[in-house]
Amino acid sequence: MSFTGFTQHDFDTFHIEGLDRRMAAIRERIQPKFKTLGDTLAADLSVQSGTEMYLHIAKHLRRKINPPVDTWMAICPHKRGYKQVPHFQVGLFDDRVFIWLALIYELPNKSNIATTYMNHLDQIRAEVPADFLLSFDHMKKDATPVAELDVNGWNESLIRFRDVKKAELLIGRNISHTDPVLANGAKLELLIEETFQKLLPLYNLAVNTPSA
Repeated sequence: MSFTGFTQHDFDTFHIEGLDRRMAAIRERIQPKFKTLGDTLAADLSVQSGTEMYLHIAKHLRRKINPPVDTWMAICPHKRGYKQVPHFQVGLFDDRVFIWLALIYELPNKSNIATTYMNHLDQIRAEVPADFLLSFDHMKKDATPVAELDVNGWNESLIRFRDVKKAELLIGRNISHTDPVLANGAKLELLIEETFQKLLPLYNLAVNTPSA
């Protein structure tokens, strides 16, 4: 089975009222696509990184009342979980697909990683394309275009990531739900693979940062 891309029907999932009904739609419409796409991406990242990578699909088990406003899959070298390690993400809000290298607040080594990134800022600025985005909270849509960040902007972002307990750092692309590439599974898969390849040097910097 090949990945077929995402359609408006998938994005409409997030307008379904009620936790149980929305979760049923996520499991029916989106998660099978995550499995097909994610298996391919995990295999590709295993080759690219030289480390076996595992697919995790968000289950939203902690939600008891409010339905999720987004859903995602994560790829990392740990079988049992992804939140405490740098990982790659693909997911959906109601109006976009997001493709991230994700360093979220559960990451115990995030202070040291932020320092590593600041020490390699010239390399990072050279590696990250101008049309990429930075986000500081994986639960929100807000994102800052890399093109708008000078050296001071990058440093301020990394200091915030280092010093604010709940601050996160997500780097990558957002694709509007109206972009025709989303309906072409092969092209979208290639775009995600290319995005991850550009982010792999930053991933390697993060995973090779010594713990405190």
